[in-house]
Amino acid sequence: MRIVIAGAGAIGGYIGARLAQAGADVVLFARGPHLRAMQERGLRVQSADGDFEVKPQVSGDLASIGIADVVLLGVKAHSLTALAPDLRVLFGPDTVVVSTQNGVPWWYFQGVGGELDGLRLERVDPGGVIAGAIESRRIVGSLAYFATDIVEPGVIHHTEGQRLSLGEPDGTKSERAKRIADALIAAGFRCPVSTRFRQEIWVKLLGNVAFNPISALTGGTLEQLARHPAVSGVIRDVMAETEAVAARLGIALPITIEQRMAGAEKVGAHKTSMLQDYEAGRPMEIEPVVGAVVELGERLGVPMTATRVVYACARMLDEHRGQRSH
Repeated sequence: MRIVIAGAGAIGGYIGARLAQAGADVVLFARGPHLRAMQERGLRVQSADGDFEVKPQVSGDLASIGIADVVLLGVKAHSLTALAPDLRVLFGPDTVVVSTQNGVPWWYFQGVGGELDGLRLERVDPGGVIAGAIESRRIVGSLAYFATDIVEPGVIHHTEGQRLSLGEPDGTKSERAKRIADALIAAGFRCPVSTRFRQEIWVKLLGNVAFNPISALTGGTLEQLARHPAVSGVIRDVMAETEAVAARLGIALPITIEQRMAGAEKVGAHKTSMLQDYEAGRPMEIEPVVGAVVELGERLGVPMTATRVVYACARMLDEHRGQRSH
């Protein structure tokens, strides 16, 4: 199975490094200083589970890679609009595309049936560029449950977690999903194939929609946010509104807000990916994580008072990123 990691940053790079360590046929696509560092020195992973180094196949030119069996999307959702049309050089008739993006994925309403069937969220897929480049039949969803960050080009720090769940959008347990899971399990991941993947998206989103933007706004780690008396109240309000949107979509969440808060506190002094992006001066994935929920709330008639405030403040912060000293 030839796997291409399209976007070998903190998440994609960690997956690629584990696959390379396990001897998988994997190519990491990256750009800039991170690409150059991997080309020159390889990729180093720092982890409590044990540090290791690999010298994987890396490329900054998609056209030179050839046809892939699996394309795993490691870029942030807001970067996918520019990348998606270029990915077609990797596609053969049966190439599978694994989406790992946070938030509401661009394909979420494809084939759901009912009045929302085919709905495109403008804040997730502006102009329908992603959906136009990646056919829905290729998609296998994925959610990453591990904390990683790039400490310097060519070096990824893994804080905790090894779970990477997969799921077909239609809820079936397909052979292709099982094959991908087997490759990831061989690389050391816990990789269940879920038959309720849409529900799982909302379980993860319940935390991300609140913790991610508020961490960027405050500079707080997960445990600091969960323990702060006033801020944790705002987080609970955002979660309650998100839970209401999910309910309107027919999604019953199998976890309570208090359980989600306790889980975040347990992770400890971890900076969310959105805070990491802000501090590095990179664009933050506000639209697919927060904007999409606000857009759905508007469409479904769900009051989004707290989420709107957080969304507006986070957008302004994103516009001024890099201008505030820390």
